[in-house]
Order: sequence, then structure tokens, then C-alpha cells
Amino acid sequence: MEPQPLVIEYRFRLQDNSEELFTIRLAPQTLETLPGSAAEPLPRWTTLSFAQCASCPLTEAASPHCPAAVNLAPIVRRGEKLLSFDQVDLQVTTAERITIQKTTAQRALCSLMGLVIATSGCPHTAFFKPMARFHLPLANEEETIFRATATYMLAQYFVTNEGKQADFNLEKLTDLYRTIQEVNLAMAKRVRSGSTTDSSVNAIILLDMYAKALPYMVKQSLEELRYLFEPFLKTLETPAKS
Repeated sequence: MEPQPLVIEYRFRLQDNSEELFTIRLAPQTLETLPGSAAEPLPRWTTLSFAQCASCPLTEAASPHCPAAVNLAPIVRRGEKLLSFDQVDLQVTTAERITIQKTTAQRALCSLMGLVIATSGCPHTAFFKPMARFHLPLANEEETIFRATATYMLAQYFVTNEGKQADFNLEKLTDLYRTIQEVNLAMAKRVRSGSTTDSSVNAIILLDMYAKALPYMVKQSLEELRYLFEPFLKTLETPAKS
């Protein structure tokens, strides 16, 4: 029996009590978004050449449309009724748990967009797939920093097992996030051209704020998380009994 897709549901209850349900289905091995049953025509801003990232390795012959933009298109279309600071009751359902929180439309969309960009198949977002597999809705800055650095350090374990040089100084992690800033900028340009309200664009800007924060945190402020490990670090100071 083939493994079943991983399903993540984002349910928005709006102020007029109407609802918008976004169902994200991920292939269990590749962790890429599976297409819906009834795909809408893709808008022009999803074509690869429209605001294409400068470092994008894709070609129009192989990929006529930007994978990340394709994933965003239905969210942008259905999010047109929302303004950035509209209050929504958000319910996120995964196989493991249900998360319910009242928040703003832009923050809810930011969380959803981060998930679908990470799982779009964009070559620049491959690192974020493990984080998408263990998705944490509405993660704040500190949670994002912890998850990103922990994921990267675990990746270095597998890099070492393959006989390659590991990066335990997190230097390439900051490079990854700088590339994601490029992706976010391109996505903002695309979405701005195809949206009449501000919620989707501001959601990407909010997403980019986290991307901008991480290189700074890695260089300047990662020590702020040291207190979490103090109990464990103290055990290393105790000599082992012979």
C-alpha cells in the first residue's frame, strides 16, 4: 500500500462568519504540494519570466511557470476579500493536532504562504521541506530561529554521513536565508501585480521579515537561546564516574 499524502488544512472563519478552507496535500516522500482536483487557469504573474529571481536555476523550457507562484495563486485569488488587519479565527488541522487562534488576516496568510512556498518545488526552498513536514502554524521569530537552526544542524549530521564537509558554523544557513529574501521579493512583485487588496502582499512582507532576521540572529543573537541548553550543558561539566 502506497503511503498516503500528508494533509494540512487552513480554515479561515471571517468576521461575517463565512469560511475559506485551504487544503494542502503533500507527497509523503518529496514533501511537494500535490495539485488540486480542479486547477484554476494560472494568472500571467505566475509565468517563470515574470519577476524571475536573478539566481533562479529554472528555464522556461523545463518550467514555464514559477513553482512558488503557482502554489500562491489560489491563495491570492481567494484572499482578495481580506484586508491585512481583518480579524480571522484560524484553525489549522494536521494529522497530529489542531491549532486554533484569533489573528490578523496577514499573519494567517503569512503562515499559509510560508508553507506552500516551502513545498512548491522551487529549488531555493528545498531546505525548508523538513520544517514543512513538522509545520508549526503562526510561528513567532524565536520559534522560527530555533526551528531553522535545529533543522540545519540535523542536516549537517546527514551531510557528514555522506562524507561531505559539514557546516557547523551556520555560515551557509545565512546564505540560504539571503536567497529566500530574493524569492520573497520576487513573490511580492508578482502578487502585487495580481492583487487588489493588501493582505497577500503584506503577508509576504511579514514572511520576509523573518528571513531578514535570521542572518542577523545567527551572527549576533543566537546566544540569547543559550539559556535553553544550560541544564544540559551543566551535565557535561560533571566528570563521569569510573
